[in-house]
Amino acid sequence: MKRKIAVISEHASPLSILGGKDTAGQNVYVAELSKFLASSGYEVDIYTRWENKELPHITMLKPGVRVINVKAGPVEEIDTENLLPFMPEFRESMLSFIHARKINYDVIHANYWLSALVACQLKEILGIPFVVTFHELGHISRMHLENPDPSLQTRISIELDVIKKADHVIAECPQDKLDLMNYYYVPAFKITTIPCGFNPDEFYPVNKIMARNVLNLHQDEYILLQLGRMEEHKGIDTIIRSLSRLKKLKRTFRLIIVGGETVDDDLHSNSEINRLHRIAEEIGVAQFVTFVGKKSREMLKYYYSAADVFITTPWFETFGITPLEAMACGTPVIGSNVGGIKYSVLDGITGLLTPTRNSDSLAEKIIHLLSNENLLKAMSQKAIERVNSNFTWEHVAIQMTGLYEKLMLSKRQTVIVNSKETRKIMVA
Repeated sequence: MKRKIAVISEHASPLSILGGKDTAGQNVYVAELSKFLASSGYEVDIYTRWENKELPHITMLKPGVRVINVKAGPVEEIDTENLLPFMPEFRESMLSFIHARKINYDVIHANYWLSALVACQLKEILGIPFVVTFHELGHISRMHLENPDPSLQTRISIELDVIKKADHVIAECPQDKLDLMNYYYVPAFKITTIPCGFNPDEFYPVNKIMARNVLNLHQDEYILLQLGRMEEHKGIDTIIRSLSRLKKLKRTFRLIIVGGETVDDDLHSNSEINRLHRIAEEIGVAQFVTFVGKKSREMLKYYYSAADVFITTPWFETFGITPLEAMACGTPVIGSNVGGIKYSVLDGITGLLTPTRNSDSLAEKIIHLLSNENLLKAMSQKAIERVNSNFTWEHVAIQMTGLYEKLMLSKRQTVIVNSKETRKIMVA
């Protein structure tokens, strides 16, 4: 009989198009990990909040992986920050589904603190062990955000509580593990570091000329690429401010920014895009910046491959999947020296690391790379080798199944011990 895994991802559905406020790395993590778990012989159900009326209750993502849209509040998009009141309904909807179909899960894998809250309650009710990947910690967000939301304190309190009750916690990089130990007091034995990954069937080098032809980009320009959620702490303004210092380059350049709330370049679709556009106009570089909106997963390899350099400069980042995808396409990365980026990007080998919020340093590093074609080629090859050796989703799934099996074995041993103790009492 196949092992059954319940994956909870209350706000990040694997069916969403990436680039919006609440659609990014977690969506990819949940979708890709689940697919490779199924390839390893597991049956996976992904529970996510029903927010799109056009989607059915159940969708088969691939054989062995179901996406189950859970009723929790109105069937419409709601900002993640406002979802906590709907989590009791989420839990009850899950329980109804599980009981109606008489499903026996071996492990629950919660993603994000809200999902962990539900998993914690399901453990108490059903006795199913759970692991949690937080993807982002409330305390770290509060440390780095200039105007943190007061509700972060509630989130941190819940995180502290569910961590105590979780059977295991997954850190996505060494820094994430240190943060869990230092700020959440998680003992080292309760943490396993398992990184994020990429799918080599989805991300691989495409001939640069071909990629630019597909995207209708100039062949004679330097292309800088940024891709991800449009939020202030992602530091995209740092990239824009660096452009005014790139006059030393031998060729013209263009910064392409992928992400937003729509699948086009509507500047009014997102307040952060509006802010970034104003900054570009104020410093006189708007003609070098192109916003292209959301793009499908199928198109991303062309953007990565068309770029000379991929740039990501967040103030903080638990891991960051986009640098892996860029490197898989043979594009060197310039990234902030934070979190998972400083773990996945080898400084001077597969790219360069730069301080956060420092446009001068970033400009110097862009010029250094684009002025050294041999270095770019060497980094491109090293980047492909590194991610394919260490960061494929298959590699991640192998590590994850090892953790699941340990939890299942521990549960079976506990059941056996309890059964023996019960028999002793009955005999006495």
